[in-house]
Amino acid sequence: MAVAVKAESAVLAAEDFDALLDSIRARGYTIIGPRVQNDAIHYGELRSASDLPQGWTDRQEPGQYRLSPTGDSRFFAYTSGAESWKPFLFPPRSTLFRARRADGGVELEDTAGEPAEKVAFLGVRACDLAAIAIQDRVFMGGPFVDPIYAARRSRVLLIAVNCHRPGGTCFCGSMGTGPQAVSGYDLALTEIADDGRHEFLVEAGSETGERIVEAMPGHPAGEEDFLRAREVTELAAGAMGRTLDSGKTRELLFRNLNSPRWQEIAERCLACGNCTMVCPTCFCSAVEDTTDLAGETAERTRRWDSCFTASHSYIHGGSVHATTGSRYRQWMTHKFASWWDQFGSSGCVGCGRCITWCPVGIDITAEIAAIEMEDSRDSANATAST
Repeated sequence: MAVAVKAESAVLAAEDFDALLDSIRARGYTIIGPRVQNDAIHYGELRSASDLPQGWTDRQEPGQYRLSPTGDSRFFAYTSGAESWKPFLFPPRSTLFRARRADGGVELEDTAGEPAEKVAFLGVRACDLAAIAIQDRVFMGGPFVDPIYAARRSRVLLIAVNCHRPGGTCFCGSMGTGPQAVSGYDLALTEIADDGRHEFLVEAGSETGERIVEAMPGHPAGEEDFLRAREVTELAAGAMGRTLDSGKTRELLFRNLNSPRWQEIAERCLACGNCTMVCPTCFCSAVEDTTDLAGETAERTRRWDSCFTASHSYIHGGSVHATTGSRYRQWMTHKFASWWDQFGSSGCVGCGRCITWCPVGIDITAEIAAIEMEDSRDSANATAST
């Protein structure tokens, strides 16, 4: 089958990968990408291709994460890192302003819009591209733009890597967010390692990406290269073991706010907030004011918060969500239902991190399936009784 060949594309040999990194760095970018650290894939600064997790893959299941050798030379054989790209755009803790006594008054230092450095994110999976697009709408899509997020986002170069295999907890295929990156990137890489060849199909998605492609070594991509790259992502899509019908979840969850399933989940849930911390789209935060002991300086900071904490929904008289079951229901119904009303999309991209990093292995796809089964049974019983 013929495929469209893009003019702004090229094939890069794996041994020339450092030349690509040098070209990006020459444009003033610090490169952040995947590295092996503490027996997991974490994102940190890359100095050369040797920093990449070559020959390593991840094994992910509910509540389980392990790295294991692949026995091959792939740079990007893993699925997703232990954290998302969220901390680099929406930091876990940010200073909003500082105040100090001076000349009988108070001087304020606004730190919210401080300039950000130019950063290239290397190894962004398609699901994480979708997550960044969602956070763009949350922080910059309305009348009130978050200056911290906007300053960082404006200086980011996004280099996507298409998946050649899904992780054990992935379900991006059913969410329409992967495994192939289709938009939102400056460069997209597809790693092809077969028939004794180790290469990357490099596709530009912006003017900056086009200039990088023009400057890097390699040869123009042909139809055969695109066919090989498409086979990689089609194999990944076909191997995905989890699914979720996002078109049904909104009405399903709103219909089952009083389902006994929430209490069953609560009996396992630790309300630790891990799922919200690793989620690439969760954006809840709290504000704290602190002063020094002498009362000379004060600082206001914003830090990540979670709807699983008792203080998150606290108002005069107590917390709105006083139980673990109601907090889990709030998280899931917001993510899959009311998020549509707020932002016009699901709040989930199917990356599976909340499943992998849940200490007790709660699987949101299994829980939604259980609620759907219960809902179908109740509907059948109601029909039979009439």
